[in-house]
Parts: sequence; C-alpha cells; structure tokens
Amino acid sequence: MINDDQNLSSFADKLLEKRKEYKPRNPIKSASHSFLNELLELLFPHYSVKNYYNSEEIVSKVYLLRRNLQEILISLNNGMEFKAKDCSKTFIENIPNVHSLLLRDAEAICKGDPAAKSVDEVILAYPGFSAIAIYRLAHELYKLNIPLLPRIFTEYAHQNSGIDIHPGATIGESFFIDHGTGIVIGETAHIGNNVKIYQGVTLGALSVDKDLAETKRHPTIEDDVIIYSNAVILGGKTTIGKGAVIGGNVWLTRSVPANSVVFHRSEINFKENFESDVSNFII
Repeated sequence: MINDDQNLSSFADKLLEKRKEYKPRNPIKSASHSFLNELLELLFPHYSVKNYYNSEEIVSKVYLLRRNLQEILISLNNGMEFKAKDCSKTFIENIPNVHSLLLRDAEAICKGDPAAKSVDEVILAYPGFSAIAIYRLAHELYKLNIPLLPRIFTEYAHQNSGIDIHPGATIGESFFIDHGTGIVIGETAHIGNNVKIYQGVTLGALSVDKDLAETKRHPTIEDDVIIYSNAVILGGKTTIGKGAVIGGNVWLTRSVPANSVVFHRSEINFKENFESDVSNFII
C-alpha cells in the first residue's frame, strides 16, 4: 500500500511538471455559451437577474467581458493568441452598433406581427429575435476573421431556436423572422433591409462542391421582400428584387424582378358522389 501511494505521488509530481508546460485552456463551448449569455444579459435587462446602479458598473462589466473573450480566443489554440487582445477590443467597440441594430429588429417584429403586444415581449419570447441577436454578434466575430467561435455562437442559436443562420451571411436592418423553425440562411446570402421571412425558408446553394467554397453560393434578397413558409431559394446568382413577395412552398433557382409575386400553384380535385370501394385504394 505504501509503495502504491509512493508511485501515485511520484506520478502526480511528474504530471504536474508536464502540465506546467501548457497554458490552461478554457472549455471552448461552455465558455463561449457563458460569454454569449452574459453579453445578452448586459444588452437586454429582460434576460438578467443583475441590477446595475451606475454606468461605472456597466463599464466594469464590459471590461470583464472583453477579458473573457480574449481568454476564449487564446484558448482556440490556432494562432489567435497573437491578435486576441486587438480582436476582443474591436468586437467590444462594435457592440453599441449591434445593440442599435437589434432594437430595430425587435421593433420591426413587433410592428409586423399582430400577435406581438410589445417590444419587450419580442425580446423575451420570440425565438426569431434570439436567433437574430446571436447571429449579429457572431457576424462581428466573423468579420474579424476569427475562426470557429462565430459558428459556435450560431449553432447555439440553432440548437435553441431551430433557426440556422451562418455567421457569414450579410443581413440588413429591421430583419423579421416570424415563427422561424427550420429556417436556413447560408454563408454568402445577402439580405437587405426590412425583409420578412417565415418558418421553413431555405436560402441555400445550388451545389455543395467544395471547390466553390470561396464563391457566392447563396441568393441575394433585396429590401422589403417577404418570403413565406417553406420557400426554397437557391444559387449565388439568384436575386429576389426589391418588394417582391415569394409564396409558400415555392422553389426558385433564378432571379425575380422587383415587386413580383411568385407563388406555387397547387390543384385540388373533388370527386362527387364518391363510393367507398377498397379497390380504389389499391396501388
């Protein structure tokens, strides 16, 4: 027993020395989720249990978040340690603009949905707003060429809302996602201002060929467009013109002029004097 204890103690000493050669790393996923939630709680008191009594407390929290982000970037262990400080600083400096965009998104949702009673309700209860908020924060990281972390952010939103927005997508002001479940927006999609998208919409690519990774693969949606549920719009050369309305279940692989109305024509035939006969159901 003594020998066992001595062996274990000796092993522990060697392991400790070995571990000293490496900087401690944050568990990336959980640290990223915690950072994201803390940032959202700061931006929107709706999510927070903490009260701030003066601006100095808020400034202190912002500095803490900047430090936490820097530590996460260093923990990515892929060269970010050399620019983590500058990237963290730039990201935090852009937060006021992101916050302003998000308030306009919330207002657009409230104005556009008869069921919404207030902006507070939108911020607290609408999965579409939550997904947009996380996307906008992830997009700021994406623009700084930060690897992996933007996708961790948006996959967190995807997991919680069923809405999959790639952080590389470009989305304008007053974006309205209604219901939202099943929406997919690809990396090179461009969406203008005052666009409204319903559940199940896909803005995707015509091809998943890896050689096309650096090209524009996803559609452009211009200002004031409405896209109803389960529409599929594909291709980097596909543009939906300003003010167009895309109906439910439409499949599009080519451009649509401004102010167009595009819809899927389905046909239902009713048979009169239908007689029940088992043979009618045999295929």
